[in-house]
Amino acid sequence: MQGCDILVRGDGAVGAAAALALSHAGFEVALLGAPAPAGACEDVRAYALNDASVALLRSLKVWDALPAAARTPVHDMRVEGDQPGARIDFSAWSESVPQLAWIVDAAALERALREALRYAPRLCRVEAELPCALLVLAEGKDAPTRARLGARMERHPYGQRAIAARLVSDLPHAGCAHQWFRSPDVLALLPVDQPLPAHGFALVWSGPEARAAELLALEPAAFEAELMAATAGAAGVLKLAGARVGWPLSIGRAEPVCGPGWVLLGDAAHVVHPLAGQGLNLGFGDVASLVDVLAAREPWRAIGDERVLARHARRRAAAVGAMGLVTDGLLQLFANSQPWVKELRNRGLGLVNRLPPLKHLLAQQAIGR
Repeated sequence: MQGCDILVRGDGAVGAAAALALSHAGFEVALLGAPAPAGACEDVRAYALNDASVALLRSLKVWDALPAAARTPVHDMRVEGDQPGARIDFSAWSESVPQLAWIVDAAALERALREALRYAPRLCRVEAELPCALLVLAEGKDAPTRARLGARMERHPYGQRAIAARLVSDLPHAGCAHQWFRSPDVLALLPVDQPLPAHGFALVWSGPEARAAELLALEPAAFEAELMAATAGAAGVLKLAGARVGWPLSIGRAEPVCGPGWVLLGDAAHVVHPLAGQGLNLGFGDVASLVDVLAAREPWRAIGDERVLARHARRRAAAVGAMGLVTDGLLQLFANSQPWVKELRNRGLGLVNRLPPLKHLLAQQAIGR
């Protein structure tokens, strides 16, 4: 292959989806991925996907290729503060939707994307860069190519680390997701059907670096005891079903996100705290926007035209900026340990739970409508 319309660097979930969507849109696409890291550990991550992300995956023939056990609908969500009675309850029934979100096994999704890449029209994998009209950079938050393009990522560490693990419970999850905002940590249990159908949870537990390091160093039984103390048995008796992994948390946004002949997507362009589970949804939103903008460009404009790519950047600025503000604002609010702040935020949770219009607005934002 001597050259292509579009070269996609990065074959994670966002890069693979971008390559697929762009090839389906009629462009000649080359995909340049990174070699798998030596000694990679078991992938225990799970993604919370909204309606828009599911629609994208369905259009790429990926969604229906996922094993049934790899995608679990969320029918209810319980969000609790750090005082009794401070909670918000969301339900698919009250929102008149089949589900609030889907929890998808990360490894299964990436396998399904890789399989779809094999059959995509006008798409090939390459081992080195090719001449192209447009470079799409989706190499993740540490994208090594970003600086070469003149983009800078202003990342601000939170001084926190996230812990992910798979759990099994003695009680069925019933499609209910749980989240606790407890100063200074945030704990989420997402219903999954792996490794045990109807009894699995994906854990995402974020907190200060020192505390996270202590939790990661604990023996499994001691970690499970800490987990039970944190959840008070609300999701049943929880047991580890595999390894625990941790990673540092930060917020960041690249500037600029596009230029003549190049554009950044996903974590290469923006990073948010995982407390709202919206990181991959933002990345898939980038993919859908880019495809739409390129398809709608004037016939005389090249696909790498900076003015065309700027339209995509403007379309995404509000959604990305708003999600960064929401996640950062929530984190700062619940990390504050001053008594008056604690009282205010917990009263706020209860108030929102008693205001159906406001609760409906929050639910619709999470659903992706």
